[in-house]
Amino acid sequence: MTLCIRNLLLFFTLTLILTCSNNQELFLDYSNPQIQYSGRIDSSQIKGTYLYWSGTSIKLNFEGESISALLEDEKGDNYFNVLIDNDSLSIVRPDTIKRYHLLASGLSKGKHSIEIFKRTEWERGKTSFFGFQINGNAKLLPAAPPAKKKIEFYGNSITAGYAIEDFSGKDSPDSTYTNHYLSYAAITARHFDANSRCICKSGIGITVSWFPQIMPEIYDRLDPSDSSSNWDFSLYQPDVVVVNLLQNDSWIVNLPEFEEFKKRFGKEAPSDQFIINAYQQFVADIRAKYPNANIICSLGCMDAAKEGSKWIEYIKTAVSNLDDEKIQTHIMPYIEATAHPSIEDHEIMANSLIRFMEEHIGW
Repeated sequence: MTLCIRNLLLFFTLTLILTCSNNQELFLDYSNPQIQYSGRIDSSQIKGTYLYWSGTSIKLNFEGESISALLEDEKGDNYFNVLIDNDSLSIVRPDTIKRYHLLASGLSKGKHSIEIFKRTEWERGKTSFFGFQINGNAKLLPAAPPAKKKIEFYGNSITAGYAIEDFSGKDSPDSTYTNHYLSYAAITARHFDANSRCICKSGIGITVSWFPQIMPEIYDRLDPSDSSSNWDFSLYQPDVVVVNLLQNDSWIVNLPEFEEFKKRFGKEAPSDQFIINAYQQFVADIRAKYPNANIICSLGCMDAAKEGSKWIEYIKTAVSNLDDEKIQTHIMPYIEATAHPSIEDHEIMANSLIRFMEEHIGW
């Protein structure tokens, strides 16, 4: 064999090896310990993980040219933000059919991070996550150290980021426009580099909601749509809890013909003391779950937070009655509007909450 032919064969062999190396694939099962989950997730399933609540996220560090996620959605109405290297952002909408969704391609050599962040609320149905597929010289990298700070939010549509991207101001119920990532809650958590959990639902209240469930009935669930599904509070003990509720109560207590009013109150609106006691009991229940947390009883930024509102006084009275130095009141700015808070409104609320936490909690 001539030298020329041997060199040619060597060239093709090396090319084949490099090609195979570059096409190396890696599938990471949902249970891989390097996958980081945030939020109340159900990992008891045999083949995947169930995602329910707003702001639930999945993170991974890796090397590779492209990455996909194997997903299946209950209704096909959920949307997820996809963040690559904490920079570029795209959106994925899982199908009701289990399949791979390409999250990123054409990635450069070296370390990359990916985060899948649930924009939408639990009423849109659960999403099942089965794992990641990495292509192109794929390599799994160690997970980042867990966040040192932990925060949890209990709220309604404001906290959920409902219709935050409906720039027409018409408050469209289409889940396309809801984006918890841009909410004051998520902004606050990112500011402090904190792990965040969000227990929220548009239309929910403490004493009455626009639908049958109220927050005291669902706050302790893993699967919010299942009354028999219990969350283990020992799995996540936040340093700070923010409660932003009563906006919906403030409307419904004035609607005696509304079905949920009749079911909760009968024929007469609840007394001031009834509302104060209900709010106070809910905060006391939170304190029982989190004995060491700082609890911020907040309100804002819609009309219940308007200056002179009796709902502000209800919260202040309840907090005073609890007589706990680590339970404080913070009313966020009232922003006059004809629709749900905009992106700019959420930034104002976040700045207000951040300042309060820096001054009164020392974060």
